[in-house]
Amino acid sequence: MHYIIHCLDKPNSVEKRLAHYDAHKAYLSNAPVTIVISGPLVADDEETMIGSCFLIEAGTLESVEAFNQNDPFRKADLWDQISIRPFIKRMDNRN
Repeated sequence: MHYIIHCLDKPNSVEKRLAHYDAHKAYLSNAPVTIVISGPLVADDEETMIGSCFLIEAGTLESVEAFNQNDPFRKADLWDQISIRPFIKRMDNRN
């Protein structure tokens, strides 16, 4: 099953995000779930990072929730809002 994790940072958290960025990247490189795609959400200026978005493939919602709980960004209390939802992929145009 696929899942979307959508996280919005607390206001004015770019410095906190950058302080934990290396730990976050290291965690993602050894993730216990399959990350199909991930990256930062950005403000309307298309540069300022304001959140995170993941498309995950995993066997259970619980495994995705555990993955999110252990993310260094979450442990650093970066995210203000977190939404995890099952996702039915209907189309994929990647080669």
